[in-house]
Amino acid sequence: MWILRPLLMALTKRDWRGAEHLPTSGGFVVTPNHISHVDPLTFAHFMLDNGRPAYFLGKESVFRVPVVGAIVRGAQQIPVYRNTGRAVDAYRAAVAAVEEGKCVGVYPEATLTRDPGLWPMVGKTGAARIALATRCPVVPVAQWGPQEILAPYSKRPHLLPRKTIHVLAGPPVDLSDLYDRPQDAEVLREATARIMAAITTQLEQLRGEQAPAVRFDARALGLPPTGNFRKKGGRP
Repeated sequence: MWILRPLLMALTKRDWRGAEHLPTSGGFVVTPNHISHVDPLTFAHFMLDNGRPAYFLGKESVFRVPVVGAIVRGAQQIPVYRNTGRAVDAYRAAVAAVEEGKCVGVYPEATLTRDPGLWPMVGKTGAARIALATRCPVVPVAQWGPQEILAPYSKRPHLLPRKTIHVLAGPPVDLSDLYDRPQDAEVLREATARIMAAITTQLEQLRGEQAPAVRFDARALGLPPTGNFRKKGGRP
């Protein structure tokens, strides 16, 4: 990330807010929304500038991409082998990283949002599992602006004029009442819902708009779990 930071400084303007909510010591989980394939870089820039570089859970295929793969491997990021028996390895690695005092970044949606307005979708339980296992803080973060550089699933970046990247971190999500309960499906859904609600609240503040009352649920709509579903006929 130190290699990319000068480039990001040159190509973007920055509106960093909420850094006071990032713990200054100890491990924690940070949960950003996901609106563009470039937002891992802009979000990592935010975390680096605020003294807590994030170790991301990222899909394994990224680690095999020329140049980019070398960057994420060198930054000690954590590969996720989705839909395989090795997915548990990422969970164990993330728990170990938090226990070592690191900041672990988890996209709770697990893919780019499919919501037409780019609002956060129904989340996956990975971030909640790590947080409940370690009892660490969970800091919700919203970002807005990376989609102007590269729209979801687009391959044509728009670098000029320079875009402003807005990032807002919120207060840690209170999960303390769930710590001593069994980590069953009900508890994980509740914890995940709180995390997604907190991210959405931050994004509403950034955008000056209100999110839809019902969160977009790709699974309920029969959409594939990952990839550009619009290539196959669009939203149901």
